[in-house]
Amino acid sequence: MLNEPTRHLLVVEDEPKVATFIKKGLQTQAYRVDVALTGTEGKTLFDTNPYDLIIMDVNLPDISGLELTEYVRSQNRHIPILMLTALDTTADKLLGFDAGADDYLAKPFDFLELIARIKALLRRSIPHDEQSNVLKVADLELNLDERVAKRHGQTIDLTAREYALLEYLMRNAGRVVSRVDIAEQVWDVGFDTGTNVIDVYISYLRAKIDKDSPKKLIHTLIGMGYVLKEK
Repeated sequence: MLNEPTRHLLVVEDEPKVATFIKKGLQTQAYRVDVALTGTEGKTLFDTNPYDLIIMDVNLPDISGLELTEYVRSQNRHIPILMLTALDTTADKLLGFDAGADDYLAKPFDFLELIARIKALLRRSIPHDEQSNVLKVADLELNLDERVAKRHGQTIDLTAREYALLEYLMRNAGRVVSRVDIAEQVWDVGFDTGTNVIDVYISYLRAKIDKDSPKKLIHTLIGMGYVLKEK
């Protein structure tokens, strides 16, 4: 943490002992930490403070973590959100990612892994230069400053996770990327590669990017991975 600005984190966790454990641990890493024990309190803190990252529990006593994540994402498309919850099935993860979460860590968790994921998310959240930055493949465009995707000039509605996956594919256009590559670069450290979450999100992207176009851009190479390119 030397020579870096102090990062301000928000922990939304309804179990006081867990919240206190996380806060004390993060403070030893030189983070500033606020704790909310309810979704309502979390919403109030988010609305009144500029945070660098949010750790969000799903099962909250009032507003659910999913609802609060959707609210946060509607107000700020860039802030990293790490979901911390006992719900760890593929379906639960998909719900979290669809709501706008950037990463997912199941309870019980190793604190060192939590720190590693926070650092990875904060590295990725560093803003791009103010100069316009647009990735292009064929008639598909991704504006990195506005975080907007367009094809045939039409805006494509993407969730935060779909956007991150598309950005990775476009940055590696023409190169085959494996599921392990995607897990490490898009889902960060510790992702369970035994799940089919990546395949599901590739399908989501195909439905939005390629469905209405005769020119398909996302291709599967059996046994190897995926590639985004113009054939």
